[in-house]
Amino acid sequence: MTDSPDRPPTRWALGGTATSQGYGRHFARLVDDGADLEGEARLADTLVPRRATILDVGAGMGRVTAALTARGHTVVGVEPDAALVAQARETYPHVDVLHADALDLAPPLLEGRPHAFDLVVLVGNVMVFLAEGTERLVLSAVRRVLAPGGRVLVGFHPHGAPAGSREYPPEEFVADAGAAGLTVHLRAGSYELHPPNDDYAVWVLGTEDG
Repeated sequence: MTDSPDRPPTRWALGGTATSQGYGRHFARLVDDGADLEGEARLADTLVPRRATILDVGAGMGRVTAALTARGHTVVGVEPDAALVAQARETYPHVDVLHADALDLAPPLLEGRPHAFDLVVLVGNVMVFLAEGTERLVLSAVRRVLAPGGRVLVGFHPHGAPAGSREYPPEEFVADAGAAGLTVHLRAGSYELHPPNDDYAVWVLGTEDG
């Protein structure tokens, strides 16, 4: 469910296999070197109760999905890049990573898995690699799978992001989130909650009724 003639390609897909392979090799080396790759997961873990349900959108090679699974949560990863899904399943055989696009989030895709999540994670520049014009659609899809009181953790470079991605000014992101029924609970400059800055933006979003 990752390809559709009516759906524009993601900026990630437009980068071709070189982008995917470079990303995969980079994180494979970091895993082999024992690097700390759990900054996003540590923050995510503080946002939910024990044994929460978590959806990792744009799961990549599975590092955040794996880290949160190891903390006792029920985690579903969703990744549209087939090569990264294969790498995730090889690197972390115990994780649940689906080969699918965020726009496919719906009960049929999630059959046999939670349909509502305490937390949805979109970290590692997922938002700036989406297909052009789909930001609000993705945020709306995320909003629909939130459990009551659920929240969303987002992280991306608003400016100076990796090659092939877009500039995403904070005020535009806030407007898109609002149009999708999400409100800003927190903005920080890192996953360790440093003050907001222009280099990286970390957001915790929720709903008005949450």
